[in-house]
Amino acid sequence: MNVLAHALLAAPGEDEMFGSLVADFHPRGALDPSLPRGVRSGLVLHRAVDVYTDAHPEVRAARALFDPPLRRYAGILIDIWFDHLLAQDFSSHARWPLLEFSDTVQRLLREREAELPPRMGGFAQYVARNGLPAAYREPAMIERVLHGMAGRLSRANPIAGALPELVAREQPLQRHFQRFFPELAAFAQSELTRLEGDAVR
Repeated sequence: MNVLAHALLAAPGEDEMFGSLVADFHPRGALDPSLPRGVRSGLVLHRAVDVYTDAHPEVRAARALFDPPLRRYAGILIDIWFDHLLAQDFSSHARWPLLEFSDTVQRLLREREAELPPRMGGFAQYVARNGLPAAYREPAMIERVLHGMAGRLSRANPIAGALPELVAREQPLQRHFQRFFPELAAFAQSELTRLEGDAVR
């Protein structure tokens, strides 16, 4: 999943949200025990959500909608497009208005700038500059994200021009998302409860 989903799945705890937001930029492996407990929980949750997502039948079926050469990058495309679908129907999945939640994400990254992993400073500025994650609801923003993602990969790839392919598969992708995301949210809540229980033992 992408930024909006990871933040929402870790909410409402701000330490947990922050941990989940920075996880992709955080070193792999054992977590620093000096980090706040909630931040560690957010990091663990992010990793668990990624594993759960990759193995979920609805996500695997969504990846199969794409033919080569896009199929190789279908996981990336689906992560981005599912954030788009989540942003478009945010009120069905969250108790906060999208703009309010997006402002919270931006505030967390701004106020805790000193805690950001070294490689994340530029991304945090990109989030603020583009009004993310709320702007994920706009197809034009998704196109910009795809162009940016294509440029960050080390080899030539077709991601930059993938928006028409995503739009052409909009209805089946929507169906897969609608079946998948409530199950993901339930999994994430269970994981947060388990992590909280582990912390008090």
